[in-house]
Amino acid sequence: MATKWRCTVCGYIYDPENGDPENNVSPGTPFEAIPDEWVCPICGASKDKFEPLEEE
Repeated sequence: MATKWRCTVCGYIYDPENGDPENNVSPGTPFEAIPDEWVCPICGASKDKFEPLEEE
């Protein structure tokens, strides 16, 4: 199961299952495979401001 990632700035959750199609990230794309230029679609934070979300 792919890990979800949370933006530490605004709390947006990146879910690999959904991807971010509006920003050219196809569903099924693991966070590690997103281009480094990608930014949070909500607040514009860079990829290094995201942390893995621990799933119970």
